[in-house]
Amino acid sequence: MKKHLLGVAGMLLVAIAFSVISWVSPVQPKFQVKTITEDALYQIYVTNKYKSIHLQEAGLSEEVFHKALTGYYNLKNTGKAGNGKSILTIADFDQNSTKKRLWIIDLETDSLLLHTWVAHGEKSGGDLATRFSDTNESNESSLGFYVTAEIYRGKHGRSLRLDGMDEGYNANARKRAIVVHGAPYVSQATINELGRLGRSHGCPAVPAELSDQVINTIAGKTVIFINGSTQSYDSKYLNSHLAANAVLSSKDSTLTEKNTELAGRI
Repeated sequence: MKKHLLGVAGMLLVAIAFSVISWVSPVQPKFQVKTITEDALYQIYVTNKYKSIHLQEAGLSEEVFHKALTGYYNLKNTGKAGNGKSILTIADFDQNSTKKRLWIIDLETDSLLLHTWVAHGEKSGGDLATRFSDTNESNESSLGFYVTAEIYRGKHGRSLRLDGMDEGYNANARKRAIVVHGAPYVSQATINELGRLGRSHGCPAVPAELSDQVINTIAGKTVIFINGSTQSYDSKYLNSHLAANAVLSSKDSTLTEKNTELAGRI
């Protein structure tokens, strides 16, 4: 009888041991390790910039801002744009001319410096620009990235020359005398009279009373992006992966903090 009890007890101990060995805790680790790509981090960075500057409230879409910012970093990284200012100017010709569709942004301070009207070329369309060209005497606007050049005084008064960065889209800007200048037809009075802004010969003309402020702010090899989706447009400066590399390798403290915060949550 004693041997039988010992045998039963031994079997129970073995069963308990196997149960302990095979038991898996239902509690999962609080954090899982995930790999975040540079492109994903860059998208987070762009979204944070967009929100910090309150661009949605100012009527600029994040998609257009993403394209413009990507080109800005790639032009900086290739030395096409200067390092003296962190200014990005965006004109969205997907919007009607009656809307304030020009944004001048300081990326260093995450602030919107100016939000106003901008004209398109008279052959590009009425209230909405739907046609674009880089041909001489076309009187149409040209899409793409520009870098601001020298200031001069011409028939429109104090003006700012532009160099087009996109071959096939705006590279003839200097030959065509596509410049930033003030014009009286870029005004609320003209909108009231015509139901739209007046139009230029292809220049991104701005309100006359703001022209000096605009020119002084964006002069010095800063980046301008003119957006429009009615014409097929592509640019080597829209490479988000290259922009991500440039940003992530920089000493941008804001980006570093955001990355650290993100890494701590995943």
